[in-house]
Amino acid sequence: MNITLKLYASLGSFLPPGSARNTIELNVQEGASIGEVLAQQNVPRQNCHLILVNGTFAPPASADAKQLTEGDTLAVWPPVAGG
Repeated sequence: MNITLKLYASLGSFLPPGSARNTIELNVQEGASIGEVLAQQNVPRQNCHLILVNGTFAPPASADAKQLTEGDTLAVWPPVAGG
């Protein structure tokens, strides 16, 4: 199945060559979980602070249970510090 993966800020370095604007189209196994997709891209789970699937918050603790479906957009941000 095809999904869109968006990795922001420092996580963008985990996108493969050919990605544009922090986005890549991926073909993943049917029913792949958020955690499986992140592992395939070698994204460290401890660096995934904010996860959205189609614009809806997915708690990082649910990454292994939440299955993606055809056409989903998975967007991930690292922790952000500032003040």
